[in-house]
Amino acid sequence: MENVTPLRAPQPDSEKLTINLGYVDLGRIELLVQEGFYANRSDFIRTAIRKQLDQHGDVVSGTIERQTLALGLRDYTRDELETLRAAGEMVHVRMVGLVRIASDVSPELARATIASVNVLGGLQASAEVKKILADRIR
Repeated sequence: MENVTPLRAPQPDSEKLTINLGYVDLGRIELLVQEGFYANRSDFIRTAIRKQLDQHGDVVSGTIERQTLALGLRDYTRDELETLRAAGEMVHVRMVGLVRIASDVSPELARATIASVNVLGGLQASAEVKKILADRIR
């Protein structure tokens, strides 16, 4: 699990989500924001999500362990992938969190060194790299 950085709040990178709420729930959230319990709606929603994730922490941890997934942030550099190619090796990317493939990684290098991609979270890579790996991304 080298080159894996555990995630800590706040994150340098995040994914934007859109949710639909009923007017009553939205009003209740806005009331709590007005009363100073939360800085804004996003703060309330992040807090609620973290509470639920903490409540189910044992299940998440067990699943990560059972599926042999890494947790955190993982960067794949051109140098690292070139080293794999020179050794005739390929990597299976299995991650809960964020995987970033460096912008200077060519589609050909990615295809030659990345056997599969299973990311629960986010994958950041050039459009060309994502396209050439499309059949390997689950």
